[in-house]
Amino acid sequence: MALQSGSQLGPYQILEPLGAGGMGEVYRARDTKLSRDVALKVLPDSVGRDRDRMVRFTREAQLLASLNHPNIAAIYGVEEAGGGLALVLEYVDGETLAERISKGAIPVEESLRIALQIAQALEAAHEKSVIHRDLKPANVKITREGTVKVLDFGLAKALQDEAASSPNLSQSPTLSFGATGAGIILGTAGYMAPEQARGKPVDRRADIWAFGVVLFEMLSARSVFEGETVTDTLVKLLEREPDWSQLPPRTPTSLRKLVQRCLTKDPKNRLQAIGDARTLIEELIADPTAQAIVADGPAYPLWKKILPWAAAPVFLAAGFFLRPSAELPDRKVSQFDVPLPSSQLLVHNYRHGIDLSPDGRRIAFVARLPANGAGPRKIYIRSLDQWDFVPVPGTENAQNLFFSPDSQWLGFQQGQQIKKVALAGGAPVVIVEKLNSAGPD
Repeated sequence: MALQSGSQLGPYQILEPLGAGGMGEVYRARDTKLSRDVALKVLPDSVGRDRDRMVRFTREAQLLASLNHPNIAAIYGVEEAGGGLALVLEYVDGETLAERISKGAIPVEESLRIALQIAQALEAAHEKSVIHRDLKPANVKITREGTVKVLDFGLAKALQDEAASSPNLSQSPTLSFGATGAGIILGTAGYMAPEQARGKPVDRRADIWAFGVVLFEMLSARSVFEGETVTDTLVKLLEREPDWSQLPPRTPTSLRKLVQRCLTKDPKNRLQAIGDARTLIEELIADPTAQAIVADGPAYPLWKKILPWAAAPVFLAAGFFLRPSAELPDRKVSQFDVPLPSSQLLVHNYRHGIDLSPDGRRIAFVARLPANGAGPRKIYIRSLDQWDFVPVPGTENAQNLFFSPDSQWLGFQQGQQIKKVALAGGAPVVIVEKLNSAGPD
């Protein structure tokens, strides 16, 4: 039932069309009673013509209306007029996530903020036993203030036709009007879990799969499973693994593993609760330094490994426990004293204030000059075949120092920046512009 701008549906004045899809046509309308804008989703005629189906749909809509969460677009009511049926929904002004992704890959930090809000919405719905079944970027909106709203929660089930014997492919790629029985598929082809695509019963793990697809697309701006036809897409979804190389090299290792857990084809081995994803994302957001720890790849060579040996205790005066060079086959422990110059005061109240290069040839530490502690904090370095400690220029007020895996660079935190300086000489180079925490662990 197409509506014209200016027409009336009950107390709602139609303002403009917003879009159309497999679940009906959507209009922005004005609620003349409450003086607010709403979104009217006019449902297909097949829903209104079937009285039993209308009763069933109304029952599902009542359950969906019980979802009260800031990241879920609310359902205000159901309107019957002129033999048609329309859902009255919260009007969300902003771009869809699909529109945002069409502009290019979303940076990790922004992707995490969006993904967190989607996960919170799914978690709230799952707690009430409501499964979305059709989560995709087109069903996620982002307001101008950055709030994420998940749309059309549970409508795939609410709109299902239990009398149908086959999916309505004319609504492709959204296959949303099918039966609940085996062999009938509901959802959008590229975002359906394998069990959903096979027409098997689904649970919240189908939403977790779709969440993984959406997160993959945010990070890469690439479709995970895309074919020329719906059939091609389903074949790829069922038979092939995602191309993990499409994820940016700077994707944090833990985030990459989360996407992989979400996109495990066997639901028994998939992430079992969206709350686990929410917890991990919160941890990544709370610790920006963890976002710089990436899987092995060409980007950020200094951060491929955050130097597990940087946290190992190294003791001056009492003796250093040195790891031998990788070239040495016996890997014996060496011990010796390295006395500090009397004019220097070791700064010991900063994490990673001392470090040993991986090749075992240099020691670096943070110290003050003079020894009374009044002087500036600076990094000093000594080659173990030399006697003198040499100050490293440009490292005033440094902390949290660490060597690169190849022992050719020295990294350190200076204020809210992470820098590196070549041991062969040269000025420090900024590699992380701004931190929100104490630095690398």
